[in-house]
Amino acid sequence: MPRPTAAQFAYGSCTVIFSTLAMLLLSQTSSGPSVAVIAVAALALGLLVAMTVPQPRTRTMSPVAARGPAADRTPVPAARISAGAGESRGRAA
Repeated sequence: MPRPTAAQFAYGSCTVIFSTLAMLLLSQTSSGPSVAVIAVAALALGLLVAMTVPQPRTRTMSPVAARGPAADRTPVPAARISAGAGESRGRAA
């Protein structure tokens, strides 16, 4: 089983906190067993929300991408690159 991500922790925690507050305020209960039922329901809801957050996908390499980006390019001769760079430096100095 993969480890939970930070997003799953955040969504689950926020769901537990806000749903507990909402259910306690809406039910206006003060008895111990009712508060325990609300807490368990909020934890279950938070777990459900955390597990439905999509996991990040792992990248799969295609055979073309596995060769690398340089495999499809034609090499440029080094003499052309250095000749162009040397001319611009010579004028500036």
